Amino acid sequence: MTRYLVTGLGVISSIGLNIDDFWHNMTGGVSGIDTISSFDASNYPIRIAGEVRDFNPRQFMDRKLARRLARPIQFALASAFQAMGDAGVDMSHEDPERVGIVFNTGGGGVIETEKATLMLLDRGPRSLGPFVLPNVMPNAVSCQVSIATGIKGPIITSSAACASGNYAFVEAWNLFRLGEADMFIVGGTEATISPVAVASLIRMGALSSRNDEPKKASRPFDKDRDGFVIGEGAAAMVVETEEHARKRGVGKVYAELCGGALTGDAYHITAPAPDGSQAARAIRTAISRAGLRPEEVDMISAHGTSTPLNDVTETKAIKAALGDHAYKVAISATKSMLGHTLGAAGALGALAPILAIHTGVIPPTINLENPDPECDLDYVPNEARKQKVRVALVNAFGFGGQNAVTVFKEYIP
Repeated sequence: MTRYLVTGLGVISSIGLNIDDFWHNMTGGVSGIDTISSFDASNYPIRIAGEVRDFNPRQFMDRKLARRLARPIQFALASAFQAMGDAGVDMSHEDPERVGIVFNTGGGGVIETEKATLMLLDRGPRSLGPFVLPNVMPNAVSCQVSIATGIKGPIITSSAACASGNYAFVEAWNLFRLGEADMFIVGGTEATISPVAVASLIRMGALSSRNDEPKKASRPFDKDRDGFVIGEGAAAMVVETEEHARKRGVGKVYAELCGGALTGDAYHITAPAPDGSQAARAIRTAISRAGLRPEEVDMISAHGTSTPLNDVTETKAIKAALGDHAYKVAISATKSMLGHTLGAAGALGALAPILAIHTGVIPPTINLENPDPECDLDYVPNEARKQKVRVALVNAFGFGGQNAVTVFKEYIP
């Protein structure tokens, strides 16, 4: 049976612009949430976000390209280059037709679309450059990574709202099984902290209003949670077949990707189905496809948005899928530190179990000070935990009722 190994990691986030800083801050319970600086939000009732600060795209690409590319594409390229460097991938030694890219996003170039619209209204159509549309289309994410690296296999961007980043692993896993490639660059990216996006989420009632306590605003599974905090960032992984890794002489394997599943709620455009039944089905199906049993699961990287509905529904889904074993599983909610990075959330969330498997440390769910009685599982509150992790799940549940669950496990040759 062919096995699929995670051999390289890259990240751009509000708590670190590389894997070492990211993991140091995540296991240290450091929040990346602060007052919005990317636009003037002083007249907004909610003014906080998990922004990526001090990011210089010219560290990863030339000035001309950096100026032309939308922010989520810059994030994708930076994280992909990091992951390929970490894995020791040299495309001059690879068959480019046997390497693919699955790099997903939820919103694409939302910020650039807003800017172009304002410019059009203010200065007319001749004010727009020729690359506005190619820059904001969602598939520009994977296409620009392809152009920059010379990768010529399957090049795909799919959008599944907040489940996009996690769905990338499911799609790559399926393409592997079809024999489409020997290696994939897999990830998710998002940069939608914009005036329109934030205003829309405020009108929806989705965001936390803790302007005076931004570091404490995202509090998954806490009784006093009042909404999520919008974030941005990207994560990328190199995933390759075991045979290909051996041929390359890979010495470091973080984890093994061994399954995934997708389901739909068919319920509401923003709210999860209250019983969590389809999320539970995704969990059960992913475990089954990985050839594992529920009682083998050690850890879950939760969707954990810090909204009143999601956290209770996810808890119900985990219990329904795992039964009594649910109470023995360590559950970590990375959004407590990163905020909700939407289309990148599943990819960033996957870093937690992958690195937990690799290091034996599970990151905490911070700000869990007053547990919700309806959320009564082990959410690793406030302090990282040293614990052996052999099997881990990643949950991601998107607007529209899209549920994606992936399974990673310790790689034992």
